[in-house]
Amino acid sequence: MKKDLRIAYFADSFLEVNGVAMTSQKFIRYVRARRLPFVCVHAGKKTGITRDENLTFVSLKRSPLSIAMDEGLKYDPLFQRHAGLVRRTLEEFEADVFHITGLNDVSIIGAYLAWKMDVPLVGSWHTNLHEYAARRLRKKFSFLPEKQKWQITELIEKKILDGAKLYYKMPQILLAPNEELCEMLEKGTGRTAHLMTRGVDTDVFSPEKRTSDGQIFRFGYVGRLQAEKNVRLLADIEKRLLEQGRENFRFLIVGEGDERQWLEKNMRTAELPGFLEGDALAEAYANMDAFVFPSETETFGNVIQEANASGLPCIVTDKGGPKYIIREGETGFIARTADEFARFALELLDNPEKLKKMKKAAREFALSRSWNAVFDGVYDAYREAKQLREIKRARAAGINDLSRGKVI
Repeated sequence: MKKDLRIAYFADSFLEVNGVAMTSQKFIRYVRARRLPFVCVHAGKKTGITRDENLTFVSLKRSPLSIAMDEGLKYDPLFQRHAGLVRRTLEEFEADVFHITGLNDVSIIGAYLAWKMDVPLVGSWHTNLHEYAARRLRKKFSFLPEKQKWQITELIEKKILDGAKLYYKMPQILLAPNEELCEMLEKGTGRTAHLMTRGVDTDVFSPEKRTSDGQIFRFGYVGRLQAEKNVRLLADIEKRLLEQGRENFRFLIVGEGDERQWLEKNMRTAELPGFLEGDALAEAYANMDAFVFPSETETFGNVIQEANASGLPCIVTDKGGPKYIIREGETGFIARTADEFARFALELLDNPEKLKKMKKAAREFALSRSWNAVFDGVYDAYREAKQLREIKRARAAGINDLSRGKVI
C-alpha cells in the first residue's frame, strides 16, 4: 500500500485576511478531508502545539520587536528563537517534505531546518514583494523629482527581486500562480517551477446571493486599499464615465487601507463599506454588475475568480496574474490604459444583452475551477521533490562507495 507523504507546511500568512492565508486555509481543509499526515507551522497569538487527528498545528508568537508588513502581517527579526521547538516537533513527526510559502519569518525557519535536517524542500511564490515595496516607496518618496524617485525605487525593486531569486534556489521544486512567474523563477534559480493556480468556492460566491434591485449599475472592487493595488485608477475611470454623460452607476469598493481617505475625497459615486467577509462579502459581490481590478502587482488574483463565481465579468490590467484568468471578450477584458478601462466599462454599462451573456460565461468558467485539482498538483510537486532528493542521495552514496574501492 502506498505510504502517504508526511508534509511540514510553513505558512507565512495563515490567520490574516488575504489571498495567501485563504489558500492555506483551503489547503488545510483538503488535507483534513483526506486524513493526510500534516504539520502546519504558523505565527499566532501564543506559542503552542495542538493536534487534531491527522493535523498538527505549531503556533509561534512573534516578539514585541516585530515589524508591521501589511494588514495584520508582521516580520519578527527574533523569530529564529523558535527553531529548536519546531525542529523537535518535526523530528518526532518524521516529515518527508517541507513546504515554504514565502520570504517571511515562518518560511525562513522552514528553509533553515530543511537544510539542517536534510529534508526535501518545495517553495511556493505567492506575493510580488519587490513590486509592493517599490510602489509603496514611490508614494513615500513623492517629495522627490519624478525621475529620481523612479530611479531609486526601481533599483530597490531589482535588489529585492535578486534576493528573492537567491532565496528560492534553496527548494528543489518551485510553485507559482502564473506562467510569467514560473518562467522568471526557472531562469533566476535554475529550478523546475510548476503552475499552482487557485480554486474558488462556487457555493459561497454565487449570483443567488444578490439582493440589489438592479436600478443602479455597480462597478465593484474588492481588496486592500493600498498603493500597490493601483486603486486611484478607479477615480480615473469614474471621471471618464461622468465625462461621457453617464450618471446611472456607482462604484462599490470593498476593503480597507491607506488609500481609503483619498478615494472618499476624490470619487463622487463611491460606496466604501470597509472590510467585509462571509455572507456580507458574498452579497456585496453578487450586488455588483461588473468587476474592475486595476492592480498591476498580483501574482494570481483570487478576487477575480470570486467575482466570476458571483457572475461578474472582470476588467483587469495587462500586468500580473489576473490576465491569465480572463477569457478575453467572454468573461472579461484586459485593459492597458485608463482609457481602455473606461471604454470596456462603458461597453458593459451600455449593452445589457452583452453583459448578460458575459455574466453567464463568467459563472460557468468559475464552476470549472476546482481547489481539489490545485492541491492534487501540489502533492505531485512534493513527490517530485522527494524523488529528486533520493536520487541525489543515491548518487552521493555511489560516489562515496567508489572512493572506498567498492563497485555498485
